[in-house]
Amino acid sequence: MLKKISLTVNGKPYSGEVESRTLLAHFLRDGLRLTGTHTGCVVGRCGACTVLWNGTPVKSCMVFAVQAAGDDIVTVEGLAQDKRLHPLQEAFWKNDAVECGYCTPGMLMSAYGLLNKKNKPTEKDIKRAISGNLCRCTGYGNIVAAIKEAAANMK
Repeated sequence: MLKKISLTVNGKPYSGEVESRTLLAHFLRDGLRLTGTHTGCVVGRCGACTVLWNGTPVKSCMVFAVQAAGDDIVTVEGLAQDKRLHPLQEAFWKNDAVECGYCTPGMLMSAYGLLNKKNKPTEKDIKRAISGNLCRCTGYGNIVAAIKEAAANMK
């Protein structure tokens, strides 16, 4: 049975019909064609699908699309404005915090959620914020450095 849902994604209203079991990650990718939200494990372990749900980072593979009806979602596509990278994206680029790039959208969204709540995060805060995101390439050092730089630049 299909259910009609409406939600705001990256500041724009969207509507669609979904099955009750449709994951938010699949609604974003397949229904709205916002493919920046990656699906990795689909069991909530890797964090590649992290988005902001009403300002809080969540793994969108662990949320049904119907649960987000009426709510506000921000995906990685919502970071850049007017064709300019967000300071967080810029810092990831400058600090070589991207290798294969598969985890990057989830890392960015977890970091963005942190920086929206805490403009002077400690290294411990940063590590805690990205602890649910797995990266098999970078070793995390450059990612932490990029988030520190973005925090300094966003003041």
